[in-house]
Amino acid sequence: MIRQLKQVVRRLRELGMLPSERQAAKAAQRDALERTWHDPDGLYGWFITVQNGPVVNRYMSAAFALFLLSGIETLMIRTQLAVPDNRFVGPSHYNQLFTMHGSIMMFLVTVPLMEGFASFALPVLLGARELPFPRMTAFGFWTFLFGAVLLYSSRLFHQVPEVGWTAYVPLASAEYSPGLGVDFWLLGLSVAEVAALGAGIELIIATLKLRAPGMTLGRMPIYAWSILVTAYAMLFAFTPLLVSTTLLELDRKLGMRFFDPNAGGDPLLWQHLFWIFGHPDVYIQFLPAVGIVSLVVPAFARRPLVGHGLVAAALAATAIISFGLWVHHMFTAGLSVLGMSFFAAASMAIAIPAGIQVLSWIATLWKGRPVFTTSLLFALGFIVTFAVGGVTGVMVAAIPFDWQVHDTHFVVGHFHYVLVGGVIFPIFAGFYYWVPKMVGRLLSERLGKWNFWLMFAGFQLAFFPMHISGLLGMPRRIYTYPAGLGWELPNLISTAGAYTLGIGAALFVWNVAWSIVLGRGARPDDNPWGAGTMDWATSTPPPDEGYRVIPVVSSRYPLWEQARLDAGDPHDPQALRHERIVRGLAESPAGWRAQLVTSVLTAEPQAIVLLSGPSIWPLIAAIVLTLNFVATLFDIYWLLALSVLGTIGATIGWLWPSKQDRERRLVDEGAGDARLHGLPVYTSGTSAPAWWTMAHIILVVAVATACLVMSYYYLQAGATAWPPPGYDVPDFVVPGAASLLLLAGTLAVWWAERRVRRGAQAQLKLGLAVAGAAGAAFLAWLILEMMRSGISASAHAYGSAVMTLLGYQAVLVLAGLLVLGVVLLQALLGYFDARRFLAVQNTAMYYTAVAVNWLVVFGVVYGSPYLSLVF
Repeated sequence: MIRQLKQVVRRLRELGMLPSERQAAKAAQRDALERTWHDPDGLYGWFITVQNGPVVNRYMSAAFALFLLSGIETLMIRTQLAVPDNRFVGPSHYNQLFTMHGSIMMFLVTVPLMEGFASFALPVLLGARELPFPRMTAFGFWTFLFGAVLLYSSRLFHQVPEVGWTAYVPLASAEYSPGLGVDFWLLGLSVAEVAALGAGIELIIATLKLRAPGMTLGRMPIYAWSILVTAYAMLFAFTPLLVSTTLLELDRKLGMRFFDPNAGGDPLLWQHLFWIFGHPDVYIQFLPAVGIVSLVVPAFARRPLVGHGLVAAALAATAIISFGLWVHHMFTAGLSVLGMSFFAAASMAIAIPAGIQVLSWIATLWKGRPVFTTSLLFALGFIVTFAVGGVTGVMVAAIPFDWQVHDTHFVVGHFHYVLVGGVIFPIFAGFYYWVPKMVGRLLSERLGKWNFWLMFAGFQLAFFPMHISGLLGMPRRIYTYPAGLGWELPNLISTAGAYTLGIGAALFVWNVAWSIVLGRGARPDDNPWGAGTMDWATSTPPPDEGYRVIPVVSSRYPLWEQARLDAGDPHDPQALRHERIVRGLAESPAGWRAQLVTSVLTAEPQAIVLLSGPSIWPLIAAIVLTLNFVATLFDIYWLLALSVLGTIGATIGWLWPSKQDRERRLVDEGAGDARLHGLPVYTSGTSAPAWWTMAHIILVVAVATACLVMSYYYLQAGATAWPPPGYDVPDFVVPGAASLLLLAGTLAVWWAERRVRRGAQAQLKLGLAVAGAAGAAFLAWLILEMMRSGISASAHAYGSAVMTLLGYQAVLVLAGLLVLGVVLLQALLGYFDARRFLAVQNTAMYYTAVAVNWLVVFGVVYGSPYLSLVF
């Protein structure tokens, strides 16, 4: 009977009525792969998911909700200014409205929305299964959400900040802004800044190391280039912001004197640090926006982008030049005219790379066959609006003209033409372009076109008249104005335009509700726009595993120019190897989340790495981080102590390897060389994404150190004596001797890294233990040095600068000891061997960075005062 059944099954398989054994095995494998990549369902699964799709949906939903809240505040502002002598809101409430509106839009709407788009689009666009650190993606969402809640909770305590989104001192100092309003602003944004820095590092690693085989830098889509450039700009811009907000909070909470001119401080230090962030932040929002436009325009023009290489170079040039523009915002601060002239020239020069991109889009449309969808309309609206903003930008770059219109509504109009027209319009273009792929429903094109024309017309009506009222002398940040100055008509038109813009935004919300929530939108096929890039190569919506068969790329527009995505260029000698690897990955491993890692320049396969699965640690880490800031805000020291301990515990839990990894279950049975499909599973150095992560963490540390050192010397340059009278020149002999401890610890951890490569377990443990002991001894000395130095952090800016530099060094050493302790514990449990030692290598890299950082701090604190005496 059994034999007869087998014969029947065999015959049915021969006839194709049942899948063959190989097909059945593939189906079973496919089910196993899907189970591996699927996060748990239910309430607990909602909290522990790290999957790209649901996390991105939450990220963008929260950011868009904040956009709507900020829009309501905008309408209240415009209602107040619609007519002269209005009493709709009072002066204090008006200050709160424009402070929260600007802060929410600049910090918690546009950048998070762009990060959300990038987190969704990059994996599918690059041919990756997921972003490199899924737990970091989840952590970024939770910290962003908690930071926004912390900032908005200021309303519950009636402590809403009233200092504008720039929080200039001395207005933001404790003397002129008592209470907790500014502290809510500083600490709430600090939580969000941590999320932005984490997102920046992850997006860099994804773009550099997770590209599909064959996707060289020259074949990388312009959108990916825009995200790569933006992410690097975030590291160099958000770090100064984090430093500046920290210094201001130290002034407010601990009485330090960084910004107090009566004690050696300087209010202009805040402006320098803030605008080193602030002006690049405009382009941090703008560059991903133009990346979206550079995807939308070719897709609907039905031809490749004209000048692909020039546009990529223009993106990089824009980001680089943007860091030379910060004094553009300080032309009325009394600086040297000669010095300001260089920044004025840079402000004009940045129009050149922007012009290259505009000409590229126009040429692409001119040579193509445009299909005017809602997405393309928003892209065209962006081009027109940003051109106007660029013209007014060149105007305010002229120093004499800026002197006339600075702090008038002319600047408000220019600013919104650049940021709303230059960022919000591309965001809506991205919504109409990608939402069908994200959720599996098309938005209504009919409603979409109404949405566009209402927003476009409303925007022009709202913000163009502000240029006129500004030229007529209307200052910004005033809550009312008298009649008879010629400001009535421009303000009334602006208010009507703002409400028209609001109706357009409300129509978009209805479009989403009608098409997606109510399910009335049509179901799209996998590539409804006929685009040529790989973000449309997966099924709709993308499955949890992204790509079952990772694509092999041989062109810039694979869906237009390649017959198959699993086969490379037949003229490429590596094509067969690429095909074998991606097809092998489609079948195994199925029991863990495997991601292909490729080289930076040529995208040659280098390794297969484990991506993390569902975890509660991102949520716990975000909670304890937020509690640190909450405890600081309300001076609850017992909660601060508990949250610090919680941070240590969350760090250990986060860094602890998974059970699969600990038990070495990442390789096929019998694969003694720890390789899959000819690629290593355990890797180190530049082929490991985690190595690049540590390198960029060190970069952030270096930027923060540079900001603190710059602050030290900036204050010294304005002082009559440094150190001031009453302060002794610090002795450098004992600190120099103590430096040997940190040097010894660094050498010990590198020695441990070299020994583990040879499988020397005992020497590995010894080296790590010696490094820990030396680091702990140095930290103990450093704390005693700060306590016994006699330098007061609250008496003079010199003491504030010195104690902040030493305290910063202590935090870096403490963080190194924490990581070293986790690595040592893993070593004692036998986790490392001659193949698996990346954590040891990264610890050695960090220890080296801390030692180098100490040499810089030592030179500034202990060396430069002696040089000042000599010279």
